Amino acid sequence: MNKLNDNIVFPCGISMKNRFMLAPLTNTQSNEDGTLSNDEFSWLTLRAKGNFGITMSCASHIQEIGKGFPGQLGIFDDKHIDGLKRLTNEIRKYESLSVAQLHHAGMRSPEDIIGESPVCPSADEETKSRSLSSEEVNFLRDDFINAAVRAKKSGYDGVELHGAHGYILCQFLSSSINKREDEYGGSLENRSRIIFEIIDGIRSECGKSFLLGIRLSAERFGIKLTESKTLCQKLIDDGKIDFLDISLWNSFKDPVEEEHKGTTLLQHFTELNRKEVLLTVAGNIRTGEDVDKIISSGVDFATIGRAAILHHDFPNKVLENQSFIPIDTPSPKEHLRKEGLSEKFIEYLKVFKGFVEE
Repeated sequence: MNKLNDNIVFPCGISMKNRFMLAPLTNTQSNEDGTLSNDEFSWLTLRAKGNFGITMSCASHIQEIGKGFPGQLGIFDDKHIDGLKRLTNEIRKYESLSVAQLHHAGMRSPEDIIGESPVCPSADEETKSRSLSSEEVNFLRDDFINAAVRAKKSGYDGVELHGAHGYILCQFLSSSINKREDEYGGSLENRSRIIFEIIDGIRSECGKSFLLGIRLSAERFGIKLTESKTLCQKLIDDGKIDFLDISLWNSFKDPVEEEHKGTTLLQHFTELNRKEVLLTVAGNIRTGEDVDKIISSGVDFATIGRAAILHHDFPNKVLENQSFIPIDTPSPKEHLRKEGLSEKFIEYLKVFKGFVEE
């Protein structure tokens, strides 16, 4: 259990004080222009104070047209920098690393929020999304890179690319969504091309000492497990990322695809030849014993979502008691308020049946 409090070092040279990362949780509590709100500031800095080794902000959209939900934090304009500087300065006081998750919702951007048809690698009739032109793909790539530069200017220690959960980079990876016939469609090499171009650009603009990770879905969203593993190994071999963040939904389950059953989904990724690249996973890691099991399986650090909502100091509670179990849900609103959640965040959580006490 002492291993959970051990310092770990990323390939870029930055060290993390323990094995707990705050998940990039949707919370709808920033200002509508993407600037940081006081509610968002309080939510995140309280988790840094609660001893998370990495405090990752919610998905931050890199283009206005990529906004995925109301009250989303933005990083697409220099007007966001002052608020983000305030945030990163406060996080640093608690010796927590600050990481911005760079996001674009693509075809999942609601038209009533962005005021126009959403975009996608290919036109999608169901979501009424239009296909990105070749020039727009270049703009998208450059805006991910520009957002990383903006994050560095804002004092973030690093960024994570959101390539999971059916958002735009995941849409490029999906053979069922991406029907492009140019260099960004067809083979896995082509479908993942934009990700490698973004990574190359971030490394060129932000330097080797800037923390850089990527979140990927292991399966679902049009992603096949074999391709996901192939992509991960290619990213590792490319030698430019510091960590892989694999979204498993449930870290203890078997794969969906029959041909891969018999080995847990988690094991498929712990068995990769990771070299110096660190691995974190997310999905149903809710108790002290869950964290211990994940780290003991070969994962370098655990990404905590639900338990971090219920207890801002979840790392401390687990370090003090390996058997720690969070409070039961549905959670009283008063408890959530004490844990730094705004009324907007609490209202959003009602989407998840049984989380908030009525």
